[in-house]
Amino acid sequence: MPPSARQQLEALQLANRQTTLARVAEIINRQGNPSSEVLLDVRGKSLLVEAAIGNTRLETGDWVKVMRAGNELQLMGKLAPAQEVGIARALVQHMPWQQNLEGGLTKLLASLTQGLKPDPAPGQLPSARAPQPLPEAARQSIQQMLTRLPSSTSLSPGSGNQEQPLQQIKQWIAESGLFAESRLTQTPSATLPDLKLALGRVITALLAQQGNGPEHFSRLTPLASPELVQAPLQFPQPVGQASSPSSTNEPTTVGQMLRLLAGMLNRITVNQLHSQVLTARAGGDAPAPVSTTLLELPWVTPQNEPRVAQLRLEQYPEDQRTTGQQHKTAAREWRLSLAMDLDEAGPLHFDVALRQQSVSARVWAEKQSTLRQVNEELPLLRRSLTDLGLEVTDLECRRGSPQGAATRLEHRLVDTRA
Repeated sequence: MPPSARQQLEALQLANRQTTLARVAEIINRQGNPSSEVLLDVRGKSLLVEAAIGNTRLETGDWVKVMRAGNELQLMGKLAPAQEVGIARALVQHMPWQQNLEGGLTKLLASLTQGLKPDPAPGQLPSARAPQPLPEAARQSIQQMLTRLPSSTSLSPGSGNQEQPLQQIKQWIAESGLFAESRLTQTPSATLPDLKLALGRVITALLAQQGNGPEHFSRLTPLASPELVQAPLQFPQPVGQASSPSSTNEPTTVGQMLRLLAGMLNRITVNQLHSQVLTARAGGDAPAPVSTTLLELPWVTPQNEPRVAQLRLEQYPEDQRTTGQQHKTAAREWRLSLAMDLDEAGPLHFDVALRQQSVSARVWAEKQSTLRQVNEELPLLRRSLTDLGLEVTDLECRRGSPQGAATRLEHRLVDTRA
């Protein structure tokens, strides 16, 4: 007996009144039926629904917003025909399959000592197979990636050398994986020290060990982190809520590791596409940034435990306002948000704004002891910024976390006026 509509919706894990995105796979026109039926691809499953969304015209390949209403799936609208639709469609395909980079790197580094279990034979439990060492090519790629990640001791304050930390930060950002394709066009070498390319080299080595080619990787279902399924586009994510893959003390199978790596690549790709969509939408609201870059920057503790700092960099347009007969000096403004979770200090969030030589900064700390410590260090930070030739207009530390850090893309991806 075919599954009921309720069973199909439950299989999609779609709650009542919850919305999601789907792709139109086929338009079906039946004789004697004034309305069309639409075959939708929803989270990898096919569902047949009535195409009752007013005068909106649907075509195969369109992306639509759907909502569960009881035991029915209603069409709410389709993607707006805007400049960023092509990028947004690619983004939608990757969003549900993101793996938290911190948890993924934790599992990846653990495999250096634990090894990986061979994939079980049909009917065999994974625990029945003993772990085996990583292929040498995979081991080398992971170790090289680990040596390139900055550590909490690599950027020591008060060193007196302003240039060295700056160069380290530039390298950190350049090798984050977000700019992999751009770097490859300039230097066509797969051996570049880049996070995304390093993950690709691990994947290639694991596939080769199993006798599979690269085409096999595209058929794997990526592992996804729960918090990135619930809020796939919030950036920065609330710090301290990263979920690691289950049981880091237990070695995974080769297949599980490949799926984990697929999810990590999806996470980097989502950040790439998300940045492009937000930049393409510049000017839609006022004030709106003319460019947005979203970065996740992995680093390691002195115990070689991976952590991730989330950085959001926005560039705002020149101020063209006038006061009387005097035209204000046009100047672009840069805003930087940095979120990270430190073992002892706890969650921290930094908001910095720079316009010409004027800078303001606000630090958010959730722990009272950290709030007190940061306030004690603010005079030193003010002097350091002044020594750089900057005018400090505002500098403070607050308890808690900033409001409104979530991206608006999730609410604007679909044109609900269609």
